[in-house]
Amino acid sequence: METARRMKYFRKPAFADLKACTGPDPIDFTLGSPDIAPEPSIMEAIQKAAGEPQNYKYAVTALPQLIQAVQDWYHNRYSTDLDPEEICLLQGSQEALINLPLVFCNPHDGILIPDPYYPVYEQAPRLAGADVLYMPLKPENHYLPDLEAISQEDRQKAKLILVSYPNNPTGAIAPDSFYEELIRFAKENDILIIHDNAYSELVYDGQPGKSFLSFPGALETGVELNSFSKTYGMAGARLGVLAGNREAISAYRELKRSLDYGIFLPVQYGGIEALEHGGGSIPETRQEYEQRRNLMVAEFGKAGWHIPSCEATMFLWAPIPAGMTSEAFALRLAETAGVLVTPGSRFGPEGEGFVRIAMVQDAEKIREAARRIADSGLFDSRS
Repeated sequence: METARRMKYFRKPAFADLKACTGPDPIDFTLGSPDIAPEPSIMEAIQKAAGEPQNYKYAVTALPQLIQAVQDWYHNRYSTDLDPEEICLLQGSQEALINLPLVFCNPHDGILIPDPYYPVYEQAPRLAGADVLYMPLKPENHYLPDLEAISQEDRQKAKLILVSYPNNPTGAIAPDSFYEELIRFAKENDILIIHDNAYSELVYDGQPGKSFLSFPGALETGVELNSFSKTYGMAGARLGVLAGNREAISAYRELKRSLDYGIFLPVQYGGIEALEHGGGSIPETRQEYEQRRNLMVAEFGKAGWHIPSCEATMFLWAPIPAGMTSEAFALRLAETAGVLVTPGSRFGPEGEGFVRIAMVQDAEKIREAARRIADSGLFDSRS
């Protein structure tokens, strides 16, 4: 049976091909799935709620306690006050990344996205029939888009601009001046900002994670996605938040009412526990990822692979040897070392020349990966 043309925008995950090239014990740095479990109290809250028969009904209306917990968290964490009408719960933030273009774009409207990008940033606009307008992220510009360089044609065409800091895949963060410029740009061009803020608690070296919504004018110009996946280790539980401009939130709710029946109530109770009492583990989680980052940069460097240290997220954005494509390098690394990384080309044209390494293995596995890389002959460990 022939599939729709839109299916051409989806690619098989890189790790599926890479694993076929390894021996029986690959070390997998491809998928950004946290290996640090939620706090016990969060799991206990979900387990307790899952034992209550009434919690298996449709959850069309979000639990008021969870909405209040989100309000309190934004107030305490970001000094930002939100009304309930400015909050919508999600089955993971990817839900909104997929559906927001459907809400706001007609066919051939434009969506400005970063390049390199998290893959759904490109897939979702194409599913909606919108046109993708790329904003290159260059190392020399600290992986920030040059808003001034966006053409007048693209400004007129664009309905949405999608940004994400801390950034996946580059690990970069944005200064306050960027958010201020972004808000001015959106107002001048009547464009809605979507800020994907999944990694605000994984910022290193003593720097604070920030919210786009804490900047003046943000609630007039955009929405923000926040996630329980990385902060609280709840990736599989699928719980996220869309917050910000109330007209945009109202429009999104209109679509959501037709698509699903809410979030499984035990997961919502887990979210309440996370926001109200689960913050104690956040510094420990951040420290664990920071230690992995430091160890990986040091040990891979000894093996000859010199990787810049990331400022945030759970990823390293690693340059590869000249003369190889990122796909070819990832395959060679899998074949010769049994180490799996994601080719940068999977994140867009600007990703060529890099691979993404997810910091989802413990110290023992990182050291073993470094030993294998040194033995692979892909790098000169004497340099």
